[in-house]
Amino acid sequence: MAAAPVSAAQAIGEYLQSPDDLVKVSAYRKKLEKEKASIDARLKSGVKEQLQATREGLRKLLSTRANVQAIKDEMVIIDRECSDPQTQVATFDQISRVSMVHRNFVQTEEMVNNLLDMESKLSEIGYMLDDDSANITGPAPNLLVIHYYLKQLEAFRNQTMHQAKKASSDARIYLVRRFERLHTVIEQFDQYIIDLAGNVLDIVREGNGHVIVRLIKIAEMEGREDEKAIAIRLVKKAAKLDAASKFKSMLANARVIKHYRSKITKAIADSIKAKFERAYKQDENDPMAFLENIQWMYADIIRIQSDVVPCFPPEYDIYSLYIREYHKALNVQINKIVASEPGANVLLALFEWLKQYKKDMRELEVPPDLLEPPLLDGKEQSLIEDYLQVIIKKLDEWSSNMMKTELEEFVSRQDPLEVDADGQYATQGGAGILFQMVNQQIDLATESGQGAILARVVAESNRVMRGMQEQWVKTVEQEYKKQVEKPEEIAPGLVEYVIALANDMLKSADYAEALLARLEPLVSEKYRVQMNEKLNDAIDGYLDVAKKCTQTLIDMIFNDLKPVTKNLFQPPWYDGILAQIVETIRDYMDDYKEFLNPSLFELLVEDLIDAFLLVYLNALANSPKLKIPAATERIKDDVDDAFRLFLNYKSQKDMEEYFEVLDLILGILEASKEIVFLSYWSFAKKHGPNLAFVEGLIKARGDLDRSGVSEVMDTIKRKVKDENLADPPEPTIMKKVAIQNAFSRFLRTILFPTLAHSRQQKIICRFAS
Repeated sequence: MAAAPVSAAQAIGEYLQSPDDLVKVSAYRKKLEKEKASIDARLKSGVKEQLQATREGLRKLLSTRANVQAIKDEMVIIDRECSDPQTQVATFDQISRVSMVHRNFVQTEEMVNNLLDMESKLSEIGYMLDDDSANITGPAPNLLVIHYYLKQLEAFRNQTMHQAKKASSDARIYLVRRFERLHTVIEQFDQYIIDLAGNVLDIVREGNGHVIVRLIKIAEMEGREDEKAIAIRLVKKAAKLDAASKFKSMLANARVIKHYRSKITKAIADSIKAKFERAYKQDENDPMAFLENIQWMYADIIRIQSDVVPCFPPEYDIYSLYIREYHKALNVQINKIVASEPGANVLLALFEWLKQYKKDMRELEVPPDLLEPPLLDGKEQSLIEDYLQVIIKKLDEWSSNMMKTELEEFVSRQDPLEVDADGQYATQGGAGILFQMVNQQIDLATESGQGAILARVVAESNRVMRGMQEQWVKTVEQEYKKQVEKPEEIAPGLVEYVIALANDMLKSADYAEALLARLEPLVSEKYRVQMNEKLNDAIDGYLDVAKKCTQTLIDMIFNDLKPVTKNLFQPPWYDGILAQIVETIRDYMDDYKEFLNPSLFELLVEDLIDAFLLVYLNALANSPKLKIPAATERIKDDVDDAFRLFLNYKSQKDMEEYFEVLDLILGILEASKEIVFLSYWSFAKKHGPNLAFVEGLIKARGDLDRSGVSEVMDTIKRKVKDENLADPPEPTIMKKVAIQNAFSRFLRTILFPTLAHSRQQKIICRFAS
């Protein structure tokens, strides 16, 4: 069942699916106009060729019809004149028979002599043909002589075989055997003609253009004989056989039609195809070399225009024949290259070569209609998409294989880590290998001179990088989880490998930044913005992974400190447990400082101080009743110990800013009931109201009873309300402090003061939930 015709509205609807597609109307219009122009050009060329062929056919048909009519008229006249003597001369029959006998004697004698002389003539022709054939590029001095003799012998053969139709079968068989050698020599000559036609360019390069002129002269002569033979055959069909048989010209019925002109043009086309196939075969495994070495094609076109065209009659239109065949043969080889699924560099080089081909053909003033259909059917832009798909495939394969190896090494941790020139842990060069591959592909894209291609390659590189970054984050999380939950089941060395990964990610960020700096000057603003966005996104991703690594290093410190930190502000704390925390942190930091990139180490120190303060503040916010002043004295000692620890990594000024929050909180704990508001106000102006935290802190003071707590909190809440005190614009560390609800605090401080801490935490969690 035929498909329903598509209306114009439906066709437009396929392009305009959404309002945003209206922006693309201009592009669609240009695309459709380009397709219409291409179709119009093909139709025009096809109509022109068909019209020319039709005109030529009509001209020949009219000429043939006139010739046939003239022959018919002459035959009627001759027939009438021949019949007259029979009525006027009584002895005409006797005279006619004597004349026929005499003619038969003469023809028989001539035939016998020709048969006797034929062998010697064929030997002479064979020598001349071998001599000329030995050098196919000329000068072929015997070409016309060979053709003349062969034409005579062929005419003799045709006449003899025609006359032998009424002879006995033995006589016909004998004649066939006698003419076998002639038949062989004629076939050799026909092949020589085809070989000459297939080497036209080489012949003119040798300066033997006269050979081509003789070749065409022979073809024209044989073409006229072919036309005569075909015309006579038509006459024989139309006229009476008895009348036709009286004329010697009717012997043309025995002629073998040569079709030299069509054979010559076919030989030229075949030689062009063979030449391109040889060139492709020579560089089949190196398409780039094929494209570089095919420059001979342009030299051929120049030679054709200057030396070959003058050797052919205008009706041959030999220039158009050569250009069309060159273009078609080239298209076949180009399609072979594309079908062989070449590498990205070949696709890009082919795209550039096709553009240069069009430009070169315009410079040679080759008519565009001779280059139809276009190479690759005008779809050379699809090479860019193929190129990008190859890039995507290679990047995916390379990154997948590289990640598989690196992840296995990271998880197994069997091989010792390398230490680079700066004394820092490093992986097996993953970052360098990745960016070496990326740079290779980007260099290829840069050679195209198209910002769109370069931007696409950068975008795909970013996609691959982001995918690898996500895998690293997931793997680090999984390995840390195993370290916490089942430390006995995982390989040792996680700290060292995380340090190496963090260093590697920072190097990758530096590589990406260097790549961005290299590419920005190469493209326009439009593509510069796109590449800047993608590469900055990749840089951010690498820094995120590095941040994940440093955070994991911090988490591993506090995971080891869990047995100690859970006792903060618990009874054992009063005896002094922070020294153990400080020494543990110092041990880790010594390793980190030695093998971690200094920039990352600096960031790690800042996050570590925040993490320490948060652990301390969380413990304080959820502490049981504090023994005042013992608790405040212990807090001062803790602050001093921690301050001295981190002073090894940060300046005095920075440390004072970090620990200011503990000083302010210590002021709230030390102040008397009457002036505690003043200490709170200093805290609140810096960190915001934090009423829940402060209320818990006041309630935890062992020197205040319930009424005192209520009095202090009422004063604080009233002042906060009156002053309309809000959180600071920039959140401080207090925003991260986790405060248990009142019921949990009640359970922890009143109901189960003597339970073991682990058991106590389970019950609190169960009740709190």
